[in-house]
Amino acid sequence: MILLEALPLLLLLGLLASGRVAPIPACVMALAGALPALVIRQGTGLPWFLAQESLLGAFLALAPVAVVAGGLMFHAAVSGPAQDAPRAATAARIFAVSLPLGAFLESVTGFSVGAVFALTALRAMGVRGAVAIALAVQSLTLVPWGGLGPGTALGAVIAGVPAQEVGRIAALPSAIWLPLIAPLQWWLQAQAGAPPDAREKAWQLGLTLALVGLLNLCNALLPFEVAGVIAAGLVAVVALWRADPPQQPRAAIAAAAPYLLLVAALLGARLWSAPPGWKPFAEYPAFALTHVAVVLALVAGGLLLARGRVAAGGAALRRAARPALAMLLYVVLGRWLAGGGIAADLADSLAHALGGAAPFAIMPMAMLSGIVTGSNVGSNAALMPIQHALGQEAGLDAVLVAALHNFGGGAGAGMGAAGLAMLCALLADGTRPAQVWRLLLPSMAAVLLAGTAILMLLR
Repeated sequence: MILLEALPLLLLLGLLASGRVAPIPACVMALAGALPALVIRQGTGLPWFLAQESLLGAFLALAPVAVVAGGLMFHAAVSGPAQDAPRAATAARIFAVSLPLGAFLESVTGFSVGAVFALTALRAMGVRGAVAIALAVQSLTLVPWGGLGPGTALGAVIAGVPAQEVGRIAALPSAIWLPLIAPLQWWLQAQAGAPPDAREKAWQLGLTLALVGLLNLCNALLPFEVAGVIAAGLVAVVALWRADPPQQPRAAIAAAAPYLLLVAALLGARLWSAPPGWKPFAEYPAFALTHVAVVLALVAGGLLLARGRVAAGGAALRRAARPALAMLLYVVLGRWLAGGGIAADLADSLAHALGGAAPFAIMPMAMLSGIVTGSNVGSNAALMPIQHALGQEAGLDAVLVAALHNFGGGAGAGMGAAGLAMLCALLADGTRPAQVWRLLLPSMAAVLLAGTAILMLLR
């Protein structure tokens, strides 16, 4: 039965890793591979289960799909001849757009929008293929704080611990992970045709340390929701100034104005404490009137109208169709596995097989759940109950377990199948997720190392 339950994951990861099957067909095959185990588990109730979980998956996919579409509209609104003009690839520019700026946009909006912006900027520099996506994914290293932290909040509720403490502890392994992958970023920059010299490496490492230092400080002193925005935003200003010193300060302010408007609108929307929203599923947050996707669409739409770029907005929505389908299918697959108890069975079997070493399964399970579900919300919803129970059996602090799962699930989601499928669809040059995963293997190993180090220090 365990092998049968593992079939969809083995199919999905095997097909994607082969590089011969595109992300959407691979997910369709994985959905088909999940049916035998679900038939056994659900029996005659299978049709109702599939309908219910698919509807839930569609609801959960609505937010990321809408945010990605809004992000593409916003990019169309702020783009122009100057922004779209080809630019020389330099190590400083690549670093600035792929880590601090991308992480800032991801912290504001969530759902891989930071990677979309980073990938667009990298394409303008002539960077293509798996290297471009691997660099763009660096913007997704602060996923637990992405979109002002809904995944972190949900995970804390499920584990029954304070969300502020979950964010504070989750920032600790991040402070190990990001400096560890600096050499990987330098290697990717060299593969992109812009090898950094010793001085540039020192600057990038210093800015990375400043980013994780600010992240930990903000999580200790401020609401965790704004920690990523403030930490990444401050570092992004310095990194962008270094990469392209503005010749005219007034022009720089004008270029930054749409981003400042978006941040102000998003933070302002948070002041509405109880906005109306659509809540078809009691156990999941409502799709509120002040949701990031709604605010993003309103700001983007206003800018498109004001700048006379409505046609560009329509083209952006058409570009969003294929990524939206990919994300919908992957979220539905995640729901079938989680709702059918397959994910829990696999995690429980692994924990029992490991015995006393079970606590060391927390990080691999967390990262795998993020890779499969494609979002921190999905990762926390799918496996946080199992991780919490596993921690209790091992005598671990509940906050520590929740924080490590949040960190590992967020990191996995940033390198997940759904996100890479979307980015490959946007790049549209034949790049497959397997090619990107091969480049990101050192980053995955660093996630496990950083999380396990914090586990051993704080257990």
